[in-house]
Amino acid sequence: MAKIGINLSTGSLQKDEIIVGIDLGTTNSLIAIVHPETKKPVVLKEFNGSSIVPSVIHVEKNGQVTVGDLAKMHLELEPERTVFSIKRLMGKSYQEAAALQNLFSYNIVADNIESALVKIKLGDLFFTPTELSSLILKSLKERAEHILKTPVNKAVITVPAYFNDEQRQATRDAGKLAGLEVLRIINEPTAASLAYGIGLQNESMGKNETVAVYDLGGGTFDISILSITDGIFEVLSTNGDTYLGGDDIDTLIVQHWINQLGIDAKTLESDKPIMQTLRLKAETAKIHLSTSEFFSDVVGDLTLELSIKDFEGLVTPMVERTINCCKQALSDAGLKKSDINNVVMVGGSTRVPLVK
Repeated sequence: MAKIGINLSTGSLQKDEIIVGIDLGTTNSLIAIVHPETKKPVVLKEFNGSSIVPSVIHVEKNGQVTVGDLAKMHLELEPERTVFSIKRLMGKSYQEAAALQNLFSYNIVADNIESALVKIKLGDLFFTPTELSSLILKSLKERAEHILKTPVNKAVITVPAYFNDEQRQATRDAGKLAGLEVLRIINEPTAASLAYGIGLQNESMGKNETVAVYDLGGGTFDISILSITDGIFEVLSTNGDTYLGGDDIDTLIVQHWINQLGIDAKTLESDKPIMQTLRLKAETAKIHLSTSEFFSDVVGDLTLELSIKDFEGLVTPMVERTINCCKQALSDAGLKKSDINNVVMVGGSTRVPLVK
């Protein structure tokens, strides 16, 4: 693989070609470039101003694939053929993934007894999480080529700091399947710090900064303690939970409504779309309660209600779990709270006021 130099202080490419940066997220994904003139990172947007692509894949009976907003429309119409949160299954064994089956509307099956890897069954078709992730990456690649009017073949992809070697390799393999040469896999906390310009300003040169990056996304939580000197990032410690994120908040809300309304398990088992409807409404409620005191909506003959007090009661144990991870990360780094110069909060779930 040819080495491509990237000057982190200026953002300039050392070679005249397009290299994209990709955030392959649990809930949403996006793609960015360093602008050739301003030397600043720019998220690529479609003509309608949209920059994010929902990490959702729908597969028709004939094998035709749609990704993003069009696929998301099928979550309620064909939940058994529509994949979301595939990032949570990357590099997982069947045994690990099977424990999450109740979170998904699609079927998780074992590849074979020897490898015990995961496959997703969509009708008569079978896919690995890597193959499905590659479909999202391919869609992002095509999006970039459409916007930039030039071929895109090289990429840097971010992953949670907590991803193990299998999960990182699965991400590389997904990029390769999508037709991308993955130049580097970068930890999301490092990418977040770079995006905020921490450690890259001229006045930072010669100084040492200690930064805590609190990243609560759709499917994972990471806390990373970074030491930054002259643009060089050193990870002092990392901690987190690969089963903690916005998806889990949505699940708590759904379970709250199921208990509140007395919806029985038999109904939920026979009516797959209702679970997806409730999940999507839970996401809407969560966002609504970031700026309001009360959420109410009607689905069929069901009235869905949630107060900010009840919502915070549901979410508090999750937030406490993240704080415990933070305490452990500080302990592992041999630091106190007063040693932290900056706290960077990233991930959609940090928009929940209680989290802040």
